[in-house]
Amino acid sequence: MKLKVESEDKTKMKFVLSKSTPSFANMIRRFSMSWVPVFAIDKVTFYENTSTLFDEYIAHRVGLIPLKLGAGVREDEEVMFSLDAQGPTMIYSSALQSAVDKVKVATDKIPLLQLLENQNLRLEAKAVSGLGRKHAKWQAGMAGYELLENGDFKFDFESFMQMPARDVVSKAADIISKKCGELEKDLKTLKKEAKKK
Repeated sequence: MKLKVESEDKTKMKFVLSKSTPSFANMIRRFSMSWVPVFAIDKVTFYENTSTLFDEYIAHRVGLIPLKLGAGVREDEEVMFSLDAQGPTMIYSSALQSAVDKVKVATDKIPLLQLLENQNLRLEAKAVSGLGRKHAKWQAGMAGYELLENGDFKFDFESFMQMPARDVVSKAADIISKKCGELEKDLKTLKKEAKKK
């Protein structure tokens, strides 16, 4: 099995996987999207919301904002964000202020909502680590592939800005390797137990 990178930047990566099978290519695609842990806002507490949008609607939008991780972030950490805005104004993702510098919004220009005159929004939000297989807000990116005529798989991966595309694919490969190791160990145990019977 061989992997050749054709092009990449911070969020996108194109590569060709050769001497592989459709099932293995699909495993890479699925693990890249669903098994790489990233941070996302999971709980939102509203202290004031006089906007035209329901709390649940705003919480859903806030939860889908990608968060960028700095060095030294542990998967078991909880990071608090706050937002305090008065109208009239357009609120962007940059309004979410992190309590720590190592976790922050990945891009400042995602529109959340517009506040009109005399409307206010004040909230706190908690970000935790999670997996894309549980909810889309923890999805690290999108991956797809095309089966070429020669049997190779041409991948197109785009991260959602939480980390570089190469890091997502590399972490997915590490997780696959770990899971295969666990399966191999379990199979050996089953084989030993079968011989004893």
